[in-house]
Amino acid sequence: MPKDALPALSREFIAHFGEMGSKWGINRTVGQIYALIFISERALNADEIAESLEFSRSNVSMGLKELQAWRLVRLRHHAGDRREYFEAPSDVWEIFRVLAEERRRREIEPTLSMLRMALLEEPKTDAERHAQQRMRDMHDLIDRLMKWFDDVQRLAPETAMQLMGMGATVTKVLGLKDRLTGGSKALKPPKE
Repeated sequence: MPKDALPALSREFIAHFGEMGSKWGINRTVGQIYALIFISERALNADEIAESLEFSRSNVSMGLKELQAWRLVRLRHHAGDRREYFEAPSDVWEIFRVLAEERRRREIEPTLSMLRMALLEEPKTDAERHAQQRMRDMHDLIDRLMKWFDDVQRLAPETAMQLMGMGATVTKVLGLKDRLTGGSKALKPPKE
């Protein structure tokens, strides 16, 4: 299916996803390959992807390897066909979960590890003590966010979606609690 055969809406989504991919740390080609696989009604093989996007077969192969490393595509085989077919998980919550886990493993865990090592050091000057306290604050925030994320990961997707939908309500309740208990860090009301 040549690129011209893709509906305009699909071409627009694929182009946008490619541009956004570069902002998320993946190259445009990989983003476009993923977008095509994501919106496809069926699993696609590398030749179909290359033809649809007018990419070289080698670029598609490298992109598919990267998407497999991120666990964003699944490999499928069809009986009587030696080619490999690729599909995206159908559940967008699963996609988000996998992306978040991979980003955590690649970016957040190394940062936490570095911060833990820095917090074990004995500061010798006031400047080092100040820097270490700032690092402790960062560590504690990231650690707390990761514990919260682990809790959210254990929720059923429906429950997590309900929780996200309650965002403004939870904020108002916590703000009210702080006002009633005299908490000094009342939450700012959401902008509407």
